[in-house]
Amino acid sequence: MPPHISRKALPNPSPRFAIKAGVLWRAGLTLPDFLSWQAPAAAVEQTASKAKAVSLLYMTGGPAQQETFDMKPAATSGYRAEFRPIATSFPGIQVCELLPFLARTAHRYSIIRSVWHEPNGQGIGAHSNLTGIDLERKQNVDAKTARRFSPCFGSVVQYLDGGRNGLPASVQLPNRIGDQNAFSWPGQTASHLGSRHNPLTLIDESWQPQATLPNFSPPDDVTPQRLAQRTGLLQEQPSLGLKNQAATRDLSRFQLQAIDILNSRAAWKAFDIKQERPQMLACYGDNRFGRSVLVARRLVEAGVRVVTVTWMRNHSTENFDTHRNHFRLMKELLLPPVDFAFSALLEDLDDRGILDSTLVAWTGEFGRTPKINGNAGRDHSASVYSTVLAGGGIRDGRVIGSTDKIAGEPVSDAHHVSDFFATMYQALGYRSDVHIIDVTNQPHFIVQDQPIQQLF
Repeated sequence: MPPHISRKALPNPSPRFAIKAGVLWRAGLTLPDFLSWQAPAAAVEQTASKAKAVSLLYMTGGPAQQETFDMKPAATSGYRAEFRPIATSFPGIQVCELLPFLARTAHRYSIIRSVWHEPNGQGIGAHSNLTGIDLERKQNVDAKTARRFSPCFGSVVQYLDGGRNGLPASVQLPNRIGDQNAFSWPGQTASHLGSRHNPLTLIDESWQPQATLPNFSPPDDVTPQRLAQRTGLLQEQPSLGLKNQAATRDLSRFQLQAIDILNSRAAWKAFDIKQERPQMLACYGDNRFGRSVLVARRLVEAGVRVVTVTWMRNHSTENFDTHRNHFRLMKELLLPPVDFAFSALLEDLDDRGILDSTLVAWTGEFGRTPKINGNAGRDHSASVYSTVLAGGGIRDGRVIGSTDKIAGEPVSDAHHVSDFFATMYQALGYRSDVHIIDVTNQPHFIVQDQPIQQLF
């Protein structure tokens, strides 16, 4: 709620107009609340940019650079991967043999092999790779007790740009990022910008990306006729002589928009992939991650500015936090679905003519240690890791930075994760010196470093 309007000042509508979105919203927000927050909080002059939207693929757990985009086949035993590098569609670039489809489409993306940040903890690693800003080690606390984390990338864009076409500026799916110790790691909310700028985050673990969102339909006892009658009552509401006429008119307008969504649900059909061709589902992969990436493409087409797709099958047991059985998990569980979905997204966007206006980013909390531990796993390492950028005006076929012979440290062109996010902001037309104002009226830079100019 805007700070200059208290909740007490607003009219108290009948419960019939409080259309709730149930499990979809953090803090039990109503759909009229959400619609009232569609306008941007501040007008910011943007520079010329090609990107209109961002699809951020977030690999929960932290994928190993040595088994994805920075293989070291000459490393000694105890460090060397079990898999071979393969050639790609761009001369001179190699990737892991478990990524054959991404190898085929390497001419569409660039790799940054020298990203780093300070802390090794997963919660604070997630914060760094969702906000572009490091936390102090002493701030590595349970997300339930923390209050001063930085706003996520999607929330900043929501703050600066607002929503479009009846949809939010930022969506995260299919669920939140966390583990068995903290269901939601820091860096996934609007934080000090206020909850009005939180991404729409799906927190219903039973939702599958093959149907419209739950609770976005009238109750069973509300027929189309009754819904039409309620719309008529709302249209008459401003003439009822209620106090605070401006607030009343605004609330009524947002309630009418909410009812319009329930009547048509056209904008929200982006979440429904039942009409997609079976061949398209097969291209993305008929699994939760693949279907979620397909929904991301549909959301971008519908006007959502930032869509974050998280890899999460089970907390800390089926993600990229591979302290045990690393090579088996990468081969049998983790990399094949990512290879399918990531490559399909790039090809699909390109075929539709919107890859150049859609930035696709790939990252996780950090990388993995060069040395293979006693459990056939790789442990956390934020010293260096690989990220990927494609589309949105980013030059393709580039490899930025390099690492030592075991992919343990950067040896050239090292880039803090803030540079990675500054690059994404620049792709959208936002300079690094743009300020955002928090709920206490304090200014903050959106990011602390500079874009990687070789990518433009």
